[in-house]
Amino acid sequence: MVRAYVLIQTDSGKAADVANGIRAIGGVMSTEAVTGPYDVIVFVEADDVDALGQLVVTAIQPVEGIVRTLTCPVIHL
Repeated sequence: MVRAYVLIQTDSGKAADVANGIRAIGGVMSTEAVTGPYDVIVFVEADDVDALGQLVVTAIQPVEGIVRTLTCPVIHL
């Protein structure tokens, strides 16, 4: 199991819409609208790195209002 945080920049005024639109996607564990350089942070789980990439590219990035994503896989030190 791979877990990651996906940091999302949105169009102006679209953070709530993006966060709500992403909640229903399979593999999405939580979404939060935040302030700072990113507008939404999403916590996701996938079976492996390839499935994580597919989740981000095919399900999350197409959500209307998203400008840019940054995927940060969780590591255990």
